[in-house]
Amino acid sequence: MKIFRSDQIKQIDEYTIKEEPVASIDLMERAAGQILKWYLSRFERSGHIFIFAGSGNNGGDGLALARMLKSNRYDVEVLYVNFTEKTSDNWRKNLSRLKTETEVKVTYLTNSVQFPVISSGDIIIDAIFGSGLSRPVEGLASEIIGLINQSGSIIISIDIPSGLFCEDNTTNDKESIVTADYTLTFQFPKLSFMFPENSIYLGEWIILPIGLSTNAIRSKFSPYSYSEKDDVTVLLKKRNKFDHKGIFGHGLLVAGSSGKMGAAILGAKAALRTGIGLLTCHVPSGGLIIMQISIPEAMVQTDKNELHLSEVEKNSSISAIGIGPGIGTDPESQRAVKELLSSYRKPMVIDADGLNILSLNKEWLTQIPEGSILTPHPKEFERLAGKTENSYSRLNRQIEFSKTHKCIVVLKGANTSITTPDGNVLFNSTGNPGMATAGSGDALSGILLSLLAQGYTPENAAVLGVYLHGLAGDIAAEESGHESIIASDIIKCLSKAFKKIREP
Repeated sequence: MKIFRSDQIKQIDEYTIKEEPVASIDLMERAAGQILKWYLSRFERSGHIFIFAGSGNNGGDGLALARMLKSNRYDVEVLYVNFTEKTSDNWRKNLSRLKTETEVKVTYLTNSVQFPVISSGDIIIDAIFGSGLSRPVEGLASEIIGLINQSGSIIISIDIPSGLFCEDNTTNDKESIVTADYTLTFQFPKLSFMFPENSIYLGEWIILPIGLSTNAIRSKFSPYSYSEKDDVTVLLKKRNKFDHKGIFGHGLLVAGSSGKMGAAILGAKAALRTGIGLLTCHVPSGGLIIMQISIPEAMVQTDKNELHLSEVEKNSSISAIGIGPGIGTDPESQRAVKELLSSYRKPMVIDADGLNILSLNKEWLTQIPEGSILTPHPKEFERLAGKTENSYSRLNRQIEFSKTHKCIVVLKGANTSITTPDGNVLFNSTGNPGMATAGSGDALSGILLSLLAQGYTPENAAVLGVYLHGLAGDIAAEESGHESIIASDIIKCLSKAFKKIREP
């Protein structure tokens, strides 16, 4: 699913109106109908509905919805936030229909003193500003938004919470943005929905299809996309009857140190659960017994050092390497990482302490093999690429980092972002807060190593691996709740995640 800028969304709307053809007022009717359908499936008729409408087409959506709700015997009224004398043609047409066909009360708010008494059982529908907003809200509209946020009622925003920009909110006034419980967005999510600092405004966001032109969507370029099940199903390779373990690759996982052998175990188990043919784990010699008792399916190659990584032996049968989980940053380990970077030229997975070592030796970044997958969490990325003001500027830094170093960066978090050397950004749709637990990243490293070893391209390995990891976490959350998830639960649920991806 593509994610478009606000100006591109406007162009797609206009193309749909011209190509279908459909009158813009009828497209608005279609959008309001989708909101109505969603609303009817979730809310009873008890409670009063307050629709706060602005002067543009977002307000027109609200007026059309008010008419439809009244026709379905809901108790609704409209409050027009009268901050300008200019209204759109569709707004005026919908106001006329509302007054002609219903007895819905319409109040013109000219000052904040007119704000109605709203109880906790009432519903507020926010239709003040849409996706075209480009400057911070001020004056009367800002005051009304503040009162809406203080109401204590359920708040539903149409398309985007009023006051929030579609892309960069660096210069925005955070006090003048609606904090919705639900955001009903049309056709595709907005880029700003992907950033954690905006989650307080969005609540739960739901995509409502309104039949925008598939030709326009297909032909319009965007570097941003949102990976869903259909996108990853086509990536998953099919196994044949006469396949054998040699076909599915031989991975080398370089992980673990004294006190952190669990990282190697989790990474190894995840790699094997993701279908790798053969796995060798390079660990400090003191971890040999731990590994062989914990995971007999993996082969173990021991370092000459008992406590940490000092030197990595490679052999020609290795298809892919993953390095970093739990290795620490001892000077000997740093030298071993440098040697591996300079001698191994295939794409590798670099995580955790592998990234921390690169942060301590940034001149080594030029030696990262082209196509490698780096998997930092936000703090690791900050150490690697420098501090940024917010998620939007961090995303731009991530894009530049991928281009400069010809690598794939998997920035972990809600809606994990994957950037590629050609400037594309893919956001992930799976995962939940329960996955914020020790070892979750080690499991992801193992998954990605497994897919690379099996011959997936680095980009496909990243997209499929991140989706699988998140989906397994979602399945684990269904079974045990967010608070009780541990990394081993995610690994155990990988088999169910594979099955779910393959389901029609």
